[in-house]
Amino acid sequence: MPLRVHPRGRQELPLRGIFAVRTPNRPNRIGKATVRLIEIDDNILKVKGLDALDGSPVIDIKPYIPGYDSVDEASVPPWITSR
Repeated sequence: MPLRVHPRGRQELPLRGIFAVRTPNRPNRIGKATVRLIEIDDNILKVKGLDALDGSPVIDIKPYIPGYDSVDEASVPPWITSR
């Protein structure tokens, strides 16, 4: 598995590390999602906004912490917004 790819598969863009881009070709399939907790029923959590297949394992659950789970003044490299 290559550890560097062209962002968005565009050959004219420089190679970047796979952890810096959103390629599906990653050495691990772990993802992170911030969701809204709708209901707690014993040991079952019902959430809204989870982008996962039904039956996907959940490895860890953390509380939402403003400023840690979101970045107000985030910047991105130009290749993120260029077409």
